[in-house]
Amino acid sequence: MIIALDGPAASGKGTLARRLAAKYRLPHLDTGLLYRATAHALLEAGDRLEDEARAVAAARGLGLTDFDEGKLRGRVMGEAASVVAAIPAVRAALLDAQRSFASRPGGAVLDGRDIGTVICPKADVKIFVVASSETRANRRALELAGQGEKVDYAAVLEDIKTRDTRDSSRSAAPLLKAVDAVSLDTTALDVEGAFAAAVAIVESRRAI
Repeated sequence: MIIALDGPAASGKGTLARRLAAKYRLPHLDTGLLYRATAHALLEAGDRLEDEARAVAAARGLGLTDFDEGKLRGRVMGEAASVVAAIPAVRAALLDAQRSFASRPGGAVLDGRDIGTVICPKADVKIFVVASSETRANRRALELAGQGEKVDYAAVLEDIKTRDTRDSSRSAAPLLKAVDAVSLDTTALDVEGAFAAAVAIVESRRAI
């Protein structure tokens, strides 16, 4: 069983993906970390995020699990990842690795922006996770504060809106709801409520 979760930043798809993977005993891949790791490699080397050749080389040099998430989860790296992810050649360089992960025996859970539309268009379950910009900004601000970062809510909200625009308007694999995906709005849901709703979606698809 392949479960694909897509959605904008801080919608809750990552948390849901991890919990669904644990429940159904499936491997999980946060594809956003691939772009964060690519951006991190560029910045560490002193390269420009927009340098396509360097970005592609960095993407091809990644493993799928050897990430230091502590270095990749901050606001700056999230914004940098959004820039790198808009480069078509970078997305192409990471395509096969993601599909290979999804094709593991028994299936997998993947979350990102283009799982249900590009990476796994034949996924057994597709969930498109959304939430209001304000709710997502508040979640991200709390997350960053928990990591010890100084938080400016207005700046976080602006970042969220900027990333939404970039992710939805890029030429390669823009953020779109797959036609056969089920929408899950987490704006008014806590973690447990969102997880229960996600499980219900999975079970309804398995019953077909």
